[in-house]
Amino acid sequence: MERELTLEIVRVTELGALAAAKWIGRGDKNAADGAATTAIRSMFDSVSIDGTVVIGEGEMDDAPMLYIGEKVGSKDGPEVDVAVDPLEGTEVVAAGLPNAQAVIAIAEKGSLLHAPDIYMEKLACGPELAGKLSLNDPVELTLQKAAQYTGRALSDLTVMVLDRERHADLIARLRGAGVRIKLLGHGDVAGAIAAALPDSGVDLYLGSGGAPEGVLAAAAMRCLGGDMQGRLLPGGPIEWQRCVSMGIADPSRVLTLTDMAGTGDVLFAATGVTSGEFLDGVRLIGKDRAETHSVIMRASSRTVRYIRSMHYLPLKRFPAGLAELPPIGQAASL
Repeated sequence: MERELTLEIVRVTELGALAAAKWIGRGDKNAADGAATTAIRSMFDSVSIDGTVVIGEGEMDDAPMLYIGEKVGSKDGPEVDVAVDPLEGTEVVAAGLPNAQAVIAIAEKGSLLHAPDIYMEKLACGPELAGKLSLNDPVELTLQKAAQYTGRALSDLTVMVLDRERHADLIARLRGAGVRIKLLGHGDVAGAIAAALPDSGVDLYLGSGGAPEGVLAAAAMRCLGGDMQGRLLPGGPIEWQRCVSMGIADPSRVLTLTDMAGTGDVLFAATGVTSGEFLDGVRLIGKDRAETHSVIMRASSRTVRYIRSMHYLPLKRFPAGLAELPPIGQAASL
């Protein structure tokens, strides 16, 4: 993939974030998600790829756009897999909470896992621990290995976990082991990525979250040199068969980083909607400008770029229909 694609992709997440920001704190998660999805889909037409959505908003029958299998891009570029979450954190935006973002990953065709929309158990870590841990190990052994390989005491390790009732036992075991715990209210993708960012203070990310978000996080880990493992958690025979129908013959096996994000080149881009772990949210500047904060990464070079962009809103080409949304300034200042 050409490196020029990096700026093309971040322009897509920027427009999605700007559209979603109009709905911050308005209590309507569906409207926020719809706005981001419409904006991102419209911007994809200008991106020089022949893309197929493998992680999207759902199936063609229940998702009017960005459905799994949909073709995106201008069709005059490389054939690629596309994983997209137009708005990771729909409820977050509706409530005006942190860690909402627009996220896209692009990889060589056939690289990204076709993951069903179910839960996935996850283990993410940075480059120092890459290839040295196993999701099959008890959490206590994982912590001991992390301490051994980093040369640090257990009490100096920090583990990030989504703050959910389903993680009560995990949190109790982490506390029993003596590690620090950083509870994350929202933002499954950002949480996993934090484990590979050198200045985040997070050593491991553990727990369960969405499988599609797991694929997006794995793509970012490919770019950061970190590691991630996942195990699908089907909620019954129907979800088990759903996994099998999507090409995952044994849904109970541990999925490696390459299972989820391949071995070829990967591009990952995200733009903050509300401020969070590593991205600032959309911010109004005066009456007609807005600032966005984005990250763009590439696996082949492991380059990570943070981009602050100033947008002159009267000249921003929002898709038809989005012009009727509330003025961005009424939401973005929250």
